[in-house]
Amino acid sequence: MIDNIYNYTPQNIQKAAEIIKCGGLVAFPTETVYGLGANVYDAKAVASIFAAKQRPRFDPLISHIAEVDFLKEYAAVDERVFALAKRFWPGPLTFVLKRIDENPSIDLACSGLRTLTVRMPRHPIALELIRKSGVPIAAPSANKYQSISPTTAQHVSEGLGDKVDMILDGGACAVGVESTILDLTGKRVVLLRAGGTAKEDIEEFLGEEILISTGNPELPSAPGQLLRHYAPRNVLRINVTQPEKDEYFIGFGTIDGHLNLSPRGDLCEAASNLFAYLRLADSKAPCGKIAIAPIPHTGLGLAINDRIQRASYK
Repeated sequence: MIDNIYNYTPQNIQKAAEIIKCGGLVAFPTETVYGLGANVYDAKAVASIFAAKQRPRFDPLISHIAEVDFLKEYAAVDERVFALAKRFWPGPLTFVLKRIDENPSIDLACSGLRTLTVRMPRHPIALELIRKSGVPIAAPSANKYQSISPTTAQHVSEGLGDKVDMILDGGACAVGVESTILDLTGKRVVLLRAGGTAKEDIEEFLGEEILISTGNPELPSAPGQLLRHYAPRNVLRINVTQPEKDEYFIGFGTIDGHLNLSPRGDLCEAASNLFAYLRLADSKAPCGKIAIAPIPHTGLGLAINDRIQRASYK
């Protein structure tokens, strides 16, 4: 295995920023999962993200920024956008916004759409890297296409190896599931992907109900809309209360198993453990079968259920 994991130091952050500036790839921690980053304006570098992940180019990437004011440079923004940004950024919430120009350099990151996806991560290493690089960083999860998302630097190394120029180690990700994605291009706010910011919290802030759309898996307008995604190698069965004898069972709350996402029924704890436990179950399932207990469909449970439903899709 290639050892390209670097601990956080000011020198290593500077080295990572130089790699981004020179068209390379850097994997870095966010509060959600580890991202595989490149300069959003460097089409060749962005193409290398798709190549490393073996990701189809019709699946758009999220751009990561470190300052809210940068939105005005390439996105159509209004008071609603700024209000949401002020309330939830930095944090696990992504906006889909209309592009304000025809800048061809970001076409690939946007998969040719007239919209872009953008967020401000909460992790201090991510924010420092973006600021040092001086450009937005396009960064999907740092794993092979449709496989389980990485929540540690070691996960990135195991999945992508020498396809990444540098992996910045920031420890395990605190949230553990990807960001919530909102479409803000119309009059109504539309949830495109459940994630690390609860739908209920956004609705309470806006004072209105959010519409829900699963999008078009054949032509996604945001990441995470494909029918099969975040998937282990082995067969996954969900909403299981009584596992079969040959299944490696992941429990939740009072339903125990070989692993338990959260014995106390804490959805935040369950979300932070989800991908790591799926990886562990994938490596230990004796007969190629994994099962997982039911997860409440509220708060972060909405995001957890979205991930396991896509992971179990055949």
